[in-house]
Amino acid sequence: MIRNAVSKDATSIAEIYNHYISDTVVTFETEMISAEDILNRISKVQSDDLPWLIAEDSSGALIGYAYATKWRERFAYRFSVEVTVYLSPKCIGNGVGSQLYDALFSELKSRSIHSVIGGITLPNPASVALHEKFGLEKVAHFKQVGFKFEQWKDVGYWQGVLKA
Repeated sequence: MIRNAVSKDATSIAEIYNHYISDTVVTFETEMISAEDILNRISKVQSDDLPWLIAEDSSGALIGYAYATKWRERFAYRFSVEVTVYLSPKCIGNGVGSQLYDALFSELKSRSIHSVIGGITLPNPASVALHEKFGLEKVAHFKQVGFKFEQWKDVGYWQGVLKA
C-alpha cells in the first residue's frame, strides 16, 4: 500500500535511511539522523505542497518511501523537483521502488510539476535502471564530488519531463 507520510512514520523512515548513511555511499550524509530530523524534513516537503509517500507491506510495516523537493528556491524553478526513493534493504528488487515512483510521479503531475531530476551516486546500476524505467535520461556527470568511506564518488543526474 502506498500512502502519504504522517508523523508516526518518522522512526521507521530514520531506520531505513540510517542504513544508507552507515553502510552505503548512496547518500553523502555521514551522521546518523533522528526521527525528529526526519519529521522536520517531512514537514518541509509537505509545507512546500510536495508529496512524501510511504510504502507498507501487507502487515503494515514501512518498507520504503519516496518524496520530491524543490529543485531550487527561485520562483522560475517552481515546476521542477528533485525526486528521491529509499527502500528497506530486504525489499530491494521486488518492485516497491517502481510502485513508489509510479505513485510519486502521478502526484507530481497532478500538482503541475513539469520536470523531475534524480541525483545518483555512481556506480549504482539499480538506481540508474529505476530512473530510466520512468523515462529519465542522464544529463550530467560530476566526477569525484563526494568523499565518503575514504573514497571519491561520482554523481550523475537524470532528468525527465512529466507528460500531462
